[in-house]
Amino acid sequence: MTDQELQNLVSKISNDFFRKPFRHKAFFNSRLRTTGGRYMLNSHNIEINRKYFEQLGEEELVGIIKHELCHYHLHLEGKGYKHRDNDFRKLLKQVGAPRFCSTLPEEKKRRSKNQKFLIYQCSDCKLEYRRKRAINTSKYVCGKCRGKLIKVKEIVID
Repeated sequence: MTDQELQNLVSKISNDFFRKPFRHKAFFNSRLRTTGGRYMLNSHNIEINRKYFEQLGEEELVGIIKHELCHYHLHLEGKGYKHRDNDFRKLLKQVGAPRFCSTLPEEKKRRSKNQKFLIYQCSDCKLEYRRKRAINTSKYVCGKCRGKLIKVKEIVID
């Protein structure tokens, strides 16, 4: 799908579901990593992550576009356009837009692969701490009794 085809799709969805025109630009942004799309407050443009279309299909793309159009139309009308606003949540339900986009399959693989956990134990109260990142044991102490922390073991989950 080209940027022009995306622009036409966004305009069509805006007219069909919101009964309002989309008067700005919509395009793919390859630099987006953690989100399906974003609405730019200053320029009113919508950027879409191409990976979501390629890996999850057109249905997911349409959901992302509806979500971003909710931000777009509410912001232009001066209503609550943020995720926590009631106006935004109501409009999402009306048009059938998802509140969050799905996780990409490649992200699921990356998260589940070889998770490493470090187990620390307090030398005084024996409380165990499970952490993904290493703790500087000379700097940090037990939150319960302020005792010295000792690295007990490292667990790797496949």
